[in-house]
Amino acid sequence: MAKLVAILNVVAWAGFWAFGYLALSGTEGHVLPALLLAAAGAGVGLKAWFWLVRHSEATGYAVPPKRAYPEETHGPA
Repeated sequence: MAKLVAILNVVAWAGFWAFGYLALSGTEGHVLPALLLAAAGAGVGLKAWFWLVRHSEATGYAVPPKRAYPEETHGPA
């Protein structure tokens, strides 16, 4: 499943960059569809990337970042 999401991530970001370029350099009639497709690519890419980060932390492939919470740094209240 993780490999499928990783492939989806790459395809989504490629769509974001390709359609983003077309949205920036396109003519009047082609800007809005390219902009919508670029936004969809960015949304899917971000969602897939966050899923991959959570999955890699949950499986132990990546070490979760150290998070300092106020109750842990100052002792009991």
